[in-house]
Amino acid sequence: MIEIKNVSKWYGPVQVLNDCSVSINKGDVVVVCGPSGSGKSTLIKTVNGLEPVQQGSIHVDGVSLMDPNTDLPQLRSRVGMVFQSFELFPHLSVTENLTIAQVKVLGRTEDEARERGLKMLDRVGLLAHKDKFPGQLSGGQQQRVAIARALSMDPIVMLFDEPTSALDPEMVGEVLDVMVQLANEGMTMMVVTHEMGFARKVANRVIFIDVGGRILEDCSKDEFFNHPENRQPRTKDFLNKILQH
Repeated sequence: MIEIKNVSKWYGPVQVLNDCSVSINKGDVVVVCGPSGSGKSTLIKTVNGLEPVQQGSIHVDGVSLMDPNTDLPQLRSRVGMVFQSFELFPHLSVTENLTIAQVKVLGRTEDEARERGLKMLDRVGLLAHKDKFPGQLSGGQQQRVAIARALSMDPIVMLFDEPTSALDPEMVGEVLDVMVQLANEGMTMMVVTHEMGFARKVANRVIFIDVGGRILEDCSKDEFFNHPENRQPRTKDFLNKILQH
């Protein structure tokens, strides 16, 4: 579903991704973790072309992001993206937030878009809030609306960029519950997160990136958490720091 091969990226003289290769199959739930500033968010944003790369190749469902003939907006419409800061339109109601891209990008009618949007809103447990504006919702509710908006576009892949990092601790669970449900239904997901409990519960693979954008680990969840003797020293150090609390 996603093929990242030998991808490197620089911001000026600073290298943020270093020869990254990742292969993600349909139905995989891959958690990307690592210290702040290691390039996790940059890596996930390369998958839908939000971050261009200087070296390497990226394919999503067989479509090359490097090919100048690729219709990037069309591709992005099939790759759901959920950011840490929700990115909802504050001047539009929840229902309008759910329908606008369906109408403008997918060419659906208002009625079709509304029906699909409200179905997804119900799926994340927020149908009663359909006429509210984002500012009237809690952070956790806004993030669930953002997930419903992405799902309304019928994505083949969902990308999550630290979806719970801007939330109060009490709201984290309600967002993770929706993500667990999606994973259990077979959605292909790539998730940048510090929530190791989620990784342990749902991921089938864990990728660990260190500062400088180099992938140090790409292994099964069981290997990552339960066999520290096989991990790189840097990974062990990271795990010791986050798992002892």
